[in-house]
Amino acid sequence: MTGLHGRVADVPDALLDRLAAVCPTERAPDAVASASRDWWPLAMIWDADGTPVTPAAAVARPIAATDVAEIARACNEARVPLTVAAGRSGVCGASMPVHGGVVLDLTALAGVVDVDDTSLVLDVRAGTFGTPLEEGLRADHGLTIGHWPQSIDLSTVGGWLACRSAGQLSTRYGKIEDMVLGLDVVLADGRTIHTGGAPRAAVGPDLTQLFVGSEGTLGVITGARLRVHPAPASEVRAAYHFTSFAEGLDACRRILRRGATPAVLRLYDATEADRHFETGDAHVLLVLDEGDPVLLDGVLRVVHEECANASPGDPGLLDVWLEHRNDVSALHHYISNGFVVDTMEVAARWSALPAVYDAVVAALTAFDGMVVASSHLSHAYTDGACLYFTFGGLAPNNQREDFYRRAWDAAMEATLTQGAALSHHHGIGLNRARYARAALGDAFAVLVAAKAALDPAGILNPGKLGLPSAWGEPAWP
Repeated sequence: MTGLHGRVADVPDALLDRLAAVCPTERAPDAVASASRDWWPLAMIWDADGTPVTPAAAVARPIAATDVAEIARACNEARVPLTVAAGRSGVCGASMPVHGGVVLDLTALAGVVDVDDTSLVLDVRAGTFGTPLEEGLRADHGLTIGHWPQSIDLSTVGGWLACRSAGQLSTRYGKIEDMVLGLDVVLADGRTIHTGGAPRAAVGPDLTQLFVGSEGTLGVITGARLRVHPAPASEVRAAYHFTSFAEGLDACRRILRRGATPAVLRLYDATEADRHFETGDAHVLLVLDEGDPVLLDGVLRVVHEECANASPGDPGLLDVWLEHRNDVSALHHYISNGFVVDTMEVAARWSALPAVYDAVVAALTAFDGMVVASSHLSHAYTDGACLYFTFGGLAPNNQREDFYRRAWDAAMEATLTQGAALSHHHGIGLNRARYARAALGDAFAVLVAAKAALDPAGILNPGKLGLPSAWGEPAWP
């Protein structure tokens, strides 16, 4: 196993003493090691195989946005890497401090600032976890964000924004970039800026979206204004069996084309459907919508009409999915038992989706030792959708990292060759960093220029998004 091999930055004791005067700052090895990793499956493989992962020198836990500004200013002056973390639910290594330095844990920067029920706008701090936020909005205000990522129990508002998250009901409510109205952002030198705020604006480029998806490389998100919705009053469900995945894809396309946007439009290929629901060789579509019952009647009618050639399925399958949809325990279980397992989510236009599905599954199943490669459509829009692939294989312990890397290389090459987006909602982090330049093409230089302008010393989350690092070449692979 090779693990991470980036250069580790020197962290002066004087800097750590300065941070400790600002907010609680931990240096204990166990606390630092825990805060220096996320849910990236390869990091789990390293951990299982005894390969060390670079820890930070300390973990700073600010309780106010002003603390964040002072911490950033201090790290910038000392030229020490500052890596933002919160729930650490990411699966691409985005919150791992690959060059050491300081981890900025934002989980104490939490809570609702304001709810404007008239305008349906929520003002919330970045370290707020998803489940208590949603529960509080429903109980106290009768509102919902409509954002239900699989990691909702583990993830925070700032993490959603930094990695351009998608919830499982995104076909109805949109992704996080569709929900955000404005941000509070601390820049590398400690300055604080506030972006957006109006329903729409034409005051130059949208600076809010500059920081959404930037994974902590351009600034530290400390607060956000998000659109919210009345909690749904009613719900409808349906399920269908198709004879091919392509047939199911086309039915989903036609539903969206007619203007219907059910909250859940989830199509499983036969492999995944049988694994989850024991449905044999059927490709299974699950449909759920919520909201005003008058609107739901129309949506369900469109769904029924566009699925008329499919066999009706059991709507009770939605109960099975809802019960297990946030369970991520299987990942650690399989890795601990010697498997190489991961998921990869890409997005493409409807016209390209069948070829993307075929190409990625073929690329993964071509590997010796690959046990399974499957996919489901998880998020759908009028112009295309997200395909969420799962792969699992077996390789000797000393070859698991190589197997993992080659599987990702093959799948991402197939993805980009077919014209699909590199990621739909998991982000880039370390795992996809080596593909970012190819995915963005000539536009990659614009991202590099933005980084240089906003963070000239390069302290913010170095080694991520494929960006040049002041501490040398990418730490992996």
